[in-house]
Amino acid sequence: MLKTTRQAVLAGAALIAFGFAADAGAQQTVKIGAVYPLSGNSASTGNYAKMAFEMGADIINNGDPELAKIFPLAKGGGLPGLKGAKIQMVIADNQGTPQAGANQTLRLITEEKVAALICCYQSAITVTASAVAEKYGVPFLNAESVAANLTERGFKWFFRTTPVAADFATAYLSFLKEQKAAGKKVDSIAIVHENTEYGNSVSSVISDAFTKGGLSVSMKVPYGANGPDVQPQVLQLKEKNPDVVIFISYTQDAILYAKTMKELNWKPAILIADDGGFNDPAFTKQMGPVTEGLISRSVFAQGKPGSVAAMMDALYKKKTGGDGLDDVSARVLQGFFVVADAINRAGSVEPAKVQAALKATDLKPDQLIAGYDGVKFDDKGQNILASTLVTQLKSSNYVAVWPKARATDPLVLPYKGW
Repeated sequence: MLKTTRQAVLAGAALIAFGFAADAGAQQTVKIGAVYPLSGNSASTGNYAKMAFEMGADIINNGDPELAKIFPLAKGGGLPGLKGAKIQMVIADNQGTPQAGANQTLRLITEEKVAALICCYQSAITVTASAVAEKYGVPFLNAESVAANLTERGFKWFFRTTPVAADFATAYLSFLKEQKAAGKKVDSIAIVHENTEYGNSVSSVISDAFTKGGLSVSMKVPYGANGPDVQPQVLQLKEKNPDVVIFISYTQDAILYAKTMKELNWKPAILIADDGGFNDPAFTKQMGPVTEGLISRSVFAQGKPGSVAAMMDALYKKKTGGDGLDDVSARVLQGFFVVADAINRAGSVEPAKVQAALKATDLKPDQLIAGYDGVKFDDKGQNILASTLVTQLKSSNYVAVWPKARATDPLVLPYKGW
């Protein structure tokens, strides 16, 4: 009976695949699906991601003469490996919920017949959506979810380009130990985290890494995501007054915490944000003036003039009307180009061929938007060349401050705030 059921599932997946596995010579349009929060509490992040996808498709379809000098896919005219097939982005709203993410993923596979999927920002949604893609045998790339368990499920169709929680924990540990050696107090450390897959997972990884590395996490403050009030949590922090606080939060929570800390007039000497909502342009525009000196992590720095990163940032500013690439939109754009590159090399939208091309990916640093050491996947689908920077918010813009070899600005401590 189990064998019969498995055969039925595989047969169904094969029929779905047949619907979009057209011959390269006849291919006119390549559909790539994306499932992001276009509404709900992370809508700002999702809509910036949407603009990144649209810009990426436009670069490949229509070209950019200057960028084409250093970035082959920017020559225009579509994907050369598929005889000029144009990319059509099909972008769906996951509404910030795992169920909607799974439903939209299924729709893009079964109705839109997408060749590959890029999804989903929130780790909790990536869990459910990627399971749908795995069932149907469709390549699924995740560009920004960092929950450690995503690559521990034995999936064959899942790929992740971003650094993960363990990478960030290692960076924070090294950064703080360096500050301690320079005379800064880091004896008491608090972790404040939202209680979904993202917050719980990252908090646990950071805490374990710090304990093994000789730093003490003296308190953890979990909270319900998207709640209306965080005053009890901030009062708890104010009472204990830790030297370092690390926040793991999405956008609306990040804004609420920043406002409440100012209202209650409390701030630690070192305030670290685990990217997330603190790097959202909606946060930096609204709360940047009262969070001066906030530390965060990022994979994106604008880079030298003439680099792929700098040129992509300039194009994105034109697209958005002034907002440059932030950490998430840079990772999203990088994920898009990894998928497009794989489809182009595969010369086909047949799932198994795209999957094989993704497995064979070997991109070098000078080909990237994100500041990784490259893109190369292990047998679990994790990019083994992903890397991260420590950044600091200065005049509402994040600048790289650590490690020193990659810094563009000096680190300023203690945290200034307002």
